[in-house]
Amino acid sequence: MLIYIAKRLLIALPTLLIVSMLVFGLQHLLPGDPVLAMAGEERDPETLARIRASLNLDQPIPIQYLRWLGGVVQGDLGTSLRTGEPVSALIAQKLPVTIQLAVMAMIFAALIGIPTGIIAAVNKGSVLDWAANITALSGLSIPNFWLGIMLILLVSVNLGWLPASGYESPFVDPIRSLETMIMPAFVLGTGLAATLMRHTRSAMLGVMSADYIRTARAKGLTRREVILKHGFRNALLPVITLTALLFGELLAGAVLTEQIFTIPGFGKLIVDAVFNRDYAVVQGVVLCTAVGFLLMNLVADVLSVLLNPRMRAAL
Repeated sequence: MLIYIAKRLLIALPTLLIVSMLVFGLQHLLPGDPVLAMAGEERDPETLARIRASLNLDQPIPIQYLRWLGGVVQGDLGTSLRTGEPVSALIAQKLPVTIQLAVMAMIFAALIGIPTGIIAAVNKGSVLDWAANITALSGLSIPNFWLGIMLILLVSVNLGWLPASGYESPFVDPIRSLETMIMPAFVLGTGLAATLMRHTRSAMLGVMSADYIRTARAKGLTRREVILKHGFRNALLPVITLTALLFGELLAGAVLTEQIFTIPGFGKLIVDAVFNRDYAVVQGVVLCTAVGFLLMNLVADVLSVLLNPRMRAAL
């Protein structure tokens, strides 16, 4: 298993290198100049040249990239051009917020999507199956930003049950933190629940037609035991793999949802950095996002091996 993990990590290194090259190169094609914004209205050529030299922006792009990559290898992601703060410190502030949002969204998705997928599979062709499929298609079709705005109008403005926006750390006020995160997590979880429901239903349909399911029924096991102990347990592998990959996507930052609910996570951080031409922050956030997604991909592969006896035997 350790050799398998080491091989997967070695494969991930070239991917991270390519991602860093693309991000570093493509963002320099964006219109606008961060130095002009930093110099203010009363700027002169000497001031601009001094700022460029201090930030190493007067050097060729390949040299800038190599200097930045050398710092990354040493754990230095650079300094924000706008605030002067270390990028690693900004990421350390925003990452826990996005992780909290992603975990709560996955809880909503699992609680809604997996049971609905099981019910739809064991009642194939029935009204319950049709209702589950319609619900899943609705979850995939409704944009997150529209659903978020509608929830704010209904739950916050009209009913006054939950705050419309903002964020509170769970270490400061757990109740307030939960209140501010319920709606954005539900908005993200609905789309993920639809995806989980479709995959759970497909996996269960494949499993429920297997020979060992007929054997379990012939032994006189109850319908509940057949579905949960023999059916769902064997259909769990693709569901867990998909859940890990979806969680990796959430770590990339739910940009629209965080903007609508004013949540200071990865999504809001990178949007602000792009608008401000803060190259160092964009590079650091995208690189950390790529690392998180690759790690969740590795987790999905490892879980596949652990849950599949054939793959364990092959290793």
